[in-house]
This record gives sequence, structure tokens and C-alpha cells, in this order.
Amino acid sequence: MSAVLLAVFNEYGVADRVRTRLVGDGFPTDRVELTAACEPGRAGSHPAASARAKFAQYFATLLDEDDEWPFVELLAERVEGGAATIAVHPRGAIETARAAEILETEGAVEVVGHDLENQTFEYAASREDGYWVRHFMLDNPTGADCIYCRLFPGHRHH
Repeated sequence: MSAVLLAVFNEYGVADRVRTRLVGDGFPTDRVELTAACEPGRAGSHPAASARAKFAQYFATLLDEDDEWPFVELLAERVEGGAATIAVHPRGAIETARAAEILETEGAVEVVGHDLENQTFEYAASREDGYWVRHFMLDNPTGADCIYCRLFPGHRHH
């Protein structure tokens, strides 16, 4: 599994507010997960006979080291009993520090990190120097002004 910060909150409402704050701070919604008895999130899609078993399966996907198994069971029990968790999948040291700061200042009773030293990075920019759009626009053998006309030179629109 990838790097994760997992925070436990005693109340669902607090966890819900923290999720909103993380997303508002710039974390993509697919990298912030809330899990609670009233909102099981991704845990709800696990095939198990009980809610607690679903929570345990979900937390086992996040915390997959052998020494983390007791914590997985404890988390499932706490969520079944009314607690809520927020899992954040940070990308890099800056996001990790920012997520930890938000989780801790917003009242998490516990924050656990998993595999933070082996984070992968996503690149929104090109790894090469220069701008793709500029290169595309400078090389204009058709003389077309419209980007669609340049992409599809045989189908000019008016």
C-alpha cells in the first residue's frame, strides 16, 4: 500500500469537518478518506459479514505490515463503537507535514503514519524543459489559427 497518515477522531462531526478542511487546503478528494459507522466510505465496499469485519479489511489494506495487525483490529473496534478516521495519502514531505499539522491541530486523538519514507510523486508538469504549448504553437506548417484546425487539418470549421 502507499504512504498514509491515519487519524482517529472521537466524533464523526469533527472528522467530517477535518475532511472538508483538508480538501479545502488542496488535498484531492480521492486522497482523503473518512470512515465511520454512519459513513463507511471505502470500507463499506469490502465483502464481509459484519461492519466490523469490513472496517478491519479496509484498515488492513492501509496498514499491511504484520506488526500493524493489532492496530487494525483496534481501529475496527473503535469505528464500530462510534469513532471516525481520516486517511490521507500524501505525496511528498510537504504534503505529509501539512496533513499531519491539520490532523493534529483539529483534535485527532491519535495519528499514525504508514510507509511515509517510500512515497511516490505525481508529476503535473513535464520532466523536460520548455513548454509543450509553446512548441506546439511555434511549429505551425498549416498556418491555421484555430487549435482544432491545427489538430485536424483535413476538417476545417467555420
